[in-house]
Amino acid sequence: MAFYFDEPARTFNEYLLVPGYSSSECIPEKVSLKTPLVKHKKGEEPAISLNIPMVSAIMQAVSDDKMAIALATQGGLSFIYGSQTVEDEAAMVARVKSHKAGFVVSDANLSPETTLGEVLELREATGHSTMPVTEDGTAAGKLLGIVTERDYRLSRMGLEEKVATFMTPREKLIVAPADTSLREANDIIWDHKLNSLPLVNADDSLAYLVFRKDYDSHKENPLEMLDAEKRYMVGAGINTRDYAERVPALVEAGADVLCIDSSEGYSDWQRFTLEWIREHYGNTVKVGAGNVVDREGFRFLAKHGADFIKIGIGGGSICITREQKGIGRGQATAVIDVARARDEWFEETGEYIPIVSDGGIVYDHHITLALAMGSDYVMLGRYFARFDESPSNRVTVNGSYMKEYWGEGSSRARNWQRYDLGGTKKKMAFEEGVDSYVPYAGSLKDNVDTTLSKVKSTMCNCGALSIPELQDKAKLTVVSSTSITEGGAHDVMLKDKSPYVGNTIG
Repeated sequence: MAFYFDEPARTFNEYLLVPGYSSSECIPEKVSLKTPLVKHKKGEEPAISLNIPMVSAIMQAVSDDKMAIALATQGGLSFIYGSQTVEDEAAMVARVKSHKAGFVVSDANLSPETTLGEVLELREATGHSTMPVTEDGTAAGKLLGIVTERDYRLSRMGLEEKVATFMTPREKLIVAPADTSLREANDIIWDHKLNSLPLVNADDSLAYLVFRKDYDSHKENPLEMLDAEKRYMVGAGINTRDYAERVPALVEAGADVLCIDSSEGYSDWQRFTLEWIREHYGNTVKVGAGNVVDREGFRFLAKHGADFIKIGIGGGSICITREQKGIGRGQATAVIDVARARDEWFEETGEYIPIVSDGGIVYDHHITLALAMGSDYVMLGRYFARFDESPSNRVTVNGSYMKEYWGEGSSRARNWQRYDLGGTKKKMAFEEGVDSYVPYAGSLKDNVDTTLSKVKSTMCNCGALSIPELQDKAKLTVVSSTSITEGGAHDVMLKDKSPYVGNTIG
């Protein structure tokens, strides 16, 4: 006879936090959102901690190198999507690591033969107005000059004019050696009133660009996720089929942490992957696993060496696994159950394995609920897909700006390996995700700042200045459908659509 759970599986929207005592010391400015990314022993510091409890989902429409740099700047971490060739994923990881928090490897490079028309197209595609000119048109070629907006005037020049005729040549540029420190580079920029400074190797090949605006950005973002060499930190997704080729390439490229991208983690396929990584790399390579929704799934992955464990099946806004297969669990219930299993494991072994809620976040306050229920951080897809920094196209739909957003289980993603059930089948017979649009929301920084200000404010209402303290002090109550309606604007005619009305994010 089938096993039945006594209680219905609930979503985040069915809970509210009951306020606790807030002392005069409990103010948002004093709240720390630092949280462990990977497992650690009792009394020890984790090898990697997040400065904010947010990571971006392993999705084509969400996490590329541009997103990774933007999120690391704010204190979170991206997992570059693995549904691409090994070489392309490794290249994305390498670009993040080479960025070096102020040292930029240009992705908008020109040759002397590039035309003005091509310059304008590249500027439109990348958003960059400063472009190095190298002998072979690559990021590491011999530096011949720089093109900025000041070097051309469309009213006086033809689109076929060659870069060689209007660039600022190398001999007129102020440059610095490739081993120049960021502090020294910024001093040169300020002393000479520059907007950018090329750093070159001994053979005059281009190494990096340092921009004045990045100095300001660095000062404004003290929570940046940086490794020991002051490079941005980045994660990468792997699957349970080609890990023997993909993992070495990602490690070589500099990935700080890996994560198995799968629709369901309680399987031998994840065990095989984890065992292979431990056999070849020991504990030096950090790797998360999932997704699971109950105690048994957590313990299975914990026993086989997962550094963190993802929670959630079917809760994503573009996921239709529950409709197609009838499996899953309400996200709030799953988080609560797995958090208990995590704490039980910690008591038994002295090993703390972070858990991450993946899916089911619809409103900003759901992030706080997930943290209060025991999640150490949250993984977000739709939330980040809306921003300038996501890799999807911005389009106009019915007069409004939208961003394209599709699931890894959709036909468009062609990421069938994440649904590995063994055998040699290359493609599933049905989809578990949809292709859609989400409302365009602007820059990542502005939105993340707003979201986290809400999280911090709510934590103070609960008398908590840290995530562990929130989990210890939180009082949660189940709410009825009527009280959910009561909690929003009701029985009034709104003059204008308020910013929060319909502002779903998950």
